[in-house]
This record gives sequence, structure tokens and C-alpha cells, in this order.
Amino acid sequence: MIKIKKANEADIEVLALLGRITWAESHGHYLDDKNTLLKYLDENFSVNKTTQELNDSNKLFHIMYVDDLPVGYVKLVVNATQENVASQNSCRLERIFILNDFIPLKIGKQLLTFVEEQAKALQLDTMWLSVYIKNNRAIRFYEKNEFKNVGELNFIVNGKSYENIVFSKKI
Repeated sequence: MIKIKKANEADIEVLALLGRITWAESHGHYLDDKNTLLKYLDENFSVNKTTQELNDSNKLFHIMYVDDLPVGYVKLVVNATQENVASQNSCRLERIFILNDFIPLKIGKQLLTFVEEQAKALQLDTMWLSVYIKNNRAIRFYEKNEFKNVGELNFIVNGKSYENIVFSKKI
């Protein structure tokens, strides 16, 4: 059974661990050395950093469970603008991550639909996100789900720039 619930203070450790593992699974192989990866994970997926983000009212987290196991999560940043997105009433889908072992269940679409409904309920009209140009699986997923390439941005990891595509979708 699949369940999606809004994350709260009791979920901080689960969110931090899910974030760390899923980011390493989906992006870790793009980084040149393991120390760069570990530094990035330590800075961005610590319990302290996750607590700060969860307490930010513009950042909404939801966890996806399969048979009561936390297997993925989304992070939606409300009222996040981007120069290539015309809407001033937009949000950024900053993270939509699922553990590799659960990707074959094809539950990503369900999580995306859920977060789109959450954004609509907040009366937002556009969702945007960025994807690393070499992440072909994610690019195909967003294109299949009607996101359009509207530009690019650089994502910095420990001082090194990685070219990303900016995708946008009216919701």
C-alpha cells in the first residue's frame, strides 16, 4: 500500500537519511571524488540542516511510504521564482527522490501528481525544477509528464559547476 504524508518534526531523521541516500544514488556517480560527495551530503542532508528547512514555512516536505516503509520524498519550495519562468506565482520542485530499489514500482508519477495537487491547493500556477543535463532518466520522466525545457542554470557542488536544464509546467 502506498501512502504520502506531510513531514513534521518527528520525521527529521527519516528525511535527512532519505535525502542523503537518494541524492547519493541519483547524483553521486556524477561527482569526481568520494570526498566531494561526502562533503556535499554532510552539508545538505544533516539533521540540523533538515530541521532548518522543515521549519521554513516556504519549504514543504512530504514522505512517500510503501507498506509503511519510507521510500521517497518531495521538497516543494513555495513562491520560488526563476528567471526563465514567466509566472510570479510559481513553486520549485526542488527534490523528488525515490530510493533506487523502489523506482521499478513506477511510483514517481504518483508522487509527482500528489505534489502538483498540493501546489494547486496553494493557488500556485506554475511548477519549475532543474535537472542535471546528464541525468537522462529524470529528463525523460519530466518530459513524459509535460514539463517543458525553458532554460538552464548552474548547480554548484563544492565550487564546481554542473549544467542543469530548467523545466517548467503550468499546473
